[in-house]
Amino acid sequence: MTKEFSVPPVVFRSGGGVNPPAGNVNQRRVPTAPFQPSRPPSSSSSAIPFMSFDIGSAPSSSGSFGGTISTSGASGSASFDDEEPLLDELGIHPGQIWHKTKSILNPFRVNPTAHKDSDLSGPIFLYLSLCLFQLLAGKIQFGVILGWIVVSSIFLYIVFNMLAGRNGNLDLHTCTSVVGYCMLPVVILSAASLFIPQGSSVPRYALAGVFVVWATRACTNLMVTLADGGEEHRGLIAYACFLIYTLFSLLVIF
Repeated sequence: MTKEFSVPPVVFRSGGGVNPPAGNVNQRRVPTAPFQPSRPPSSSSSAIPFMSFDIGSAPSSSGSFGGTISTSGASGSASFDDEEPLLDELGIHPGQIWHKTKSILNPFRVNPTAHKDSDLSGPIFLYLSLCLFQLLAGKIQFGVILGWIVVSSIFLYIVFNMLAGRNGNLDLHTCTSVVGYCMLPVVILSAASLFIPQGSSVPRYALAGVFVVWATRACTNLMVTLADGGEEHRGLIAYACFLIYTLFSLLVIF
C-alpha cells in the first residue's frame, strides 16, 4: 500500500531561477555590458591622477621618469682597434725571443744586454722543439727533459750563489732563462742527429762534443756578465754548465 505525500509548489523569483516562470518563457534577457571602472573626475583636486598605459603615447621629454637610453657611447667603445695584441697580453714577444736566440748563435761574441730582461717564453719554445726532435727520433722524453731543465736551473742557481757569496745577485728566474736559451745548441744537435746513421758512433760523439762546448761557453759568459761575483769563479761555473749540457747531449746521442 503506497502512501502519498502532498508537495507544495515551488515558486522561483523572476531574477535568478533555474526555470523561469511560465509567463516569462518567451522573454529574452537583455545582455548587460561588462564591468567598467568609473573614471575619476577631471577636476585638478583629484588625489590619484589617471595613468595611461598606452605604449605609443610614451612621453619624449628628457625629464620623464627613466630618461632615454643612448647607444652612441656603446658603439664607440665596442671598437677593438685600441686593444693590445694577444701575444703582448700574454707576455710573449717574438721579436725579443728572436733577438735573444740570435745572440746564442755566435759562441765567441754573446750579447749579454739582450738577456737582461729574462723571460720563459723562449726556453719553453726551445724545450718543445727539443722534445719534438726527440719524438721524431723515436724517443718520448717530454717529462725527462722538463725535469732535467728544472733541476739543472736550481743546481746552477745554488752553485753560483754559493761561489759568489754575498756579492751574488743571480735570481732563479734569470738562471732558468739563461739555461733555457743556451739549450739552442742541444736542439740543433738533436735535429742534426736525425740525419746521422745510428751505427756511426764516432761522428755522433764528436758532433755532440762541439755542441756541448758551444752551449757551455755561451751559458758561462751570460752567467758571469749578468750577475755580480762570478768572474773570479768562471772555471767552476763553466764546469757546472758543462755537466748540465753533457747530460742533455747524452739524451740525444743514445
